[in-house]
Amino acid sequence: MKFLHLSDLHIGKTVNGFSMLEEQRHVFAQIIGYIKTEKPSAVLIAGDIYDRAVPGIEAVRLFDDFLTDLAGTGVVVLIISGNHDSPERLHYASRLLSEQKLHLCGVFDGRLQSVQLKDDYGEINFWLLPFIKPSAVRAYFAIQDMESYADAIMAVIDSAAIDYTKRNVLLSHQFYVAAGVTPIRSESEINPVGGLDAAPAAIVSGFDYVALGHLHGRQNVGPHIRYAGSPVKYSLSEWRHTKTVTLVSLGEKGNLEITELPLMPLHNMREIKGPLALLTSQEIADGDCEDYLRVILTDEEEIVDPMGKLRSRYPNVMALDFENSRTSIEITPAPQGTGQLEKLSTYDLFSEFYLATTGAVMSQAQAGIVRELLEGGRE
Repeated sequence: MKFLHLSDLHIGKTVNGFSMLEEQRHVFAQIIGYIKTEKPSAVLIAGDIYDRAVPGIEAVRLFDDFLTDLAGTGVVVLIISGNHDSPERLHYASRLLSEQKLHLCGVFDGRLQSVQLKDDYGEINFWLLPFIKPSAVRAYFAIQDMESYADAIMAVIDSAAIDYTKRNVLLSHQFYVAAGVTPIRSESEINPVGGLDAAPAAIVSGFDYVALGHLHGRQNVGPHIRYAGSPVKYSLSEWRHTKTVTLVSLGEKGNLEITELPLMPLHNMREIKGPLALLTSQEIADGDCEDYLRVILTDEEEIVDPMGKLRSRYPNVMALDFENSRTSIEITPAPQGTGQLEKLSTYDLFSEFYLATTGAVMSQAQAGIVRELLEGGRE
């Protein structure tokens, strides 16, 4: 059996003030195209359908369009909620929609839900585990000391009495880690302090394939345990990422093949660096002018309205940074302690503040204005 694995759609997301709706619509059309050419039996979407618990109208409309297109292909669709989703909202009308081969599992109700499909080798059980927290799971199990995410996940899986002699696929939206492997993280993910939500990937290793959501960079945490990654770049930290949708071919037990199908953005996200005159005089690195950009200016002189000048050529500049001799100055922290601070003049304190916030030393003209204002304040 072939099935597609995707996750972290984050429909309705904005990045640095730019809406990603058209980018999302663009990649959804590619996914529908892959379904028509690869002819999978199912599509698995492993959580974070929306970017917010209460999505905007346009986001809901886009998801409705996507579901309608998926249903039009005749494929079975399996969806779980992620930590960004409202479980109850996503779960709405799930019983009715399951009759149309659209299986929504937004709410954990004390049991691990499953959907059974068949191919030439027999049955495949797809297990749907939405995003869970130990506090929510504890209410269904008589385990008073359930504190960790790993404890909660193991309790849910153990309660399902899964027959591992058969083929089993798990959909899950949690943070799984493999021993000795550093996961690829992105700025667009929610990162609890200290990795308190982490669970060892070994606890789900008994499944024939584990379709994960949560991390935005595509990656494996085991030979058959995989994060599909987000279909769109959702932070500037992802500008080097290649986005794909995962095609899984599951044959008889023990026979698994994974293929990455590329997703091309409507506008790419990239980084360019150089002096303003050069960057605005030609296109950089064969990308188009409407790409989403982080720009690093290397000019030594001060520039009036650099963002305005850049956006006259690149309308989708998301971030602007400077890299020059001024920004590379090693800034020495101001002396600590009330006694030491009192030894500094008001001018010295302002000079330290200006250097710390701008990365530059005041010019003679600026210093003169500050001294004049300070002298005037004493009169």
